[in-house]
Amino acid sequence: MIRDGIKYTIEINGQEYNCPVEVTMSLLDGKWKGIVLWYLKNQTLRFSELQRLMPNISQKMLTRELRELENAGLVFRKVYPEVPPKVEYSLSEYGKTLIPIIDLICEWGIQHTNKFGNVVEHSSV
Repeated sequence: MIRDGIKYTIEINGQEYNCPVEVTMSLLDGKWKGIVLWYLKNQTLRFSELQRLMPNISQKMLTRELRELENAGLVFRKVYPEVPPKVEYSLSEYGKTLIPIIDLICEWGIQHTNKFGNVVEHSSV
């Protein structure tokens, strides 16, 4: 990024970025992270519930995305000491700071759908 004619880079955990948008997008990269955050924005969900809401994601990919979001401090993972293990996911306090961004992305998606597509009704879940 360039400020006052001086070039700057951003360094976080040994990774170099050229602008703040690159920082944000690196946390939300890929197809699934934003969707996971959207489903967790108002609720706590178990792994199986997330899988049901996202039928096109593999178990391996969902596990990876949740771990990356947890490592970034955006998702909180709570493990209950019971058999079989019960694990719940929710947005961390820091992750909740993304809610306005997720809401704007959602709103833009609705506008884009209204302009170029349509909503198709399916039988109830």
